[in-house]
Amino acid sequence: MHLFIFGAGYSGRAIARELRDRAAWIGGTTRALERFPALADDGIEPVCFGGAQISAELRDALRPVTHLVQSIAPAEAGDPVLRLAGGALTDWMPDLQWVGYLSTVGVYGDHQGRWVDEDTPCRPVSQRSLWRDAAERAWTGWAERTGLPVSILRLSGIYGPGRNALVKLHAGTARRLVKPGQVFNRIHVDDIAGATAHLAAHTADGLWNVTDDEPAPPQDVVAFASELMGIAPPPEIAFETADLSPMARSFYGENKRVSNRKLKESGYGFRYPDYRAALTALWKDGRWNG
Repeated sequence: MHLFIFGAGYSGRAIARELRDRAAWIGGTTRALERFPALADDGIEPVCFGGAQISAELRDALRPVTHLVQSIAPAEAGDPVLRLAGGALTDWMPDLQWVGYLSTVGVYGDHQGRWVDEDTPCRPVSQRSLWRDAAERAWTGWAERTGLPVSILRLSGIYGPGRNALVKLHAGTARRLVKPGQVFNRIHVDDIAGATAHLAAHTADGLWNVTDDEPAPPQDVVAFASELMGIAPPPEIAFETADLSPMARSFYGENKRVSNRKLKESGYGFRYPDYRAALTALWKDGRWNG
């Protein structure tokens, strides 16, 4: 396997760590030269990519690629990789066997707390989710034209080492916002990496919800993290009175329970099936603070 990751950030680097013992080579992009050493530590040969053009250096790096992961968020102009590469993508990667596109469960929109799965029609609400939906459709169309398998991984709220309720409590920034009936799914970054490796190994295509077993109220997560740390939880704050950014408030405008049954039935076993298992492990092994 020769793996390339467009957008080797938090999730992309976890995927690289997961696959570095199974890959002959891993490359990945970052916008910042100062991040090169961190990517190298994860076994990634770094290439600078600002999203404006595909450089000769990047094209050379893509030549041996057999497996591609696209983790860069789309914008109004569309998916940056497809927009810049177009029909040349398979010419640049003649040995390409599989593509994984990291999307979001936000494409489902609001379902008033009901369960959704991969067969549920998308009705995105926010602008960023509309762009994601368009990018999904673009990759699906590309797969149909090329005949290559593309797995679209719809991720729920990402957390893991350095990004979790324990960190926020330690920093004094955690809040227990309460909106009756509101739930969110979550996914540990190690399960994003594990699911990506699983789908790549099976050259799977189609839609996949990569999310935990238990959609839960956000205030419950903070309360559980407080219990682990042996501290009093912050007071509850009514959502209506909370001072939130427009983006943070928009997350609460969508309420759904996302099913992971398809991924489990494909043979993937979640390492952290719910937030309690994940936070307990992070606290016990000391990785919670990254």
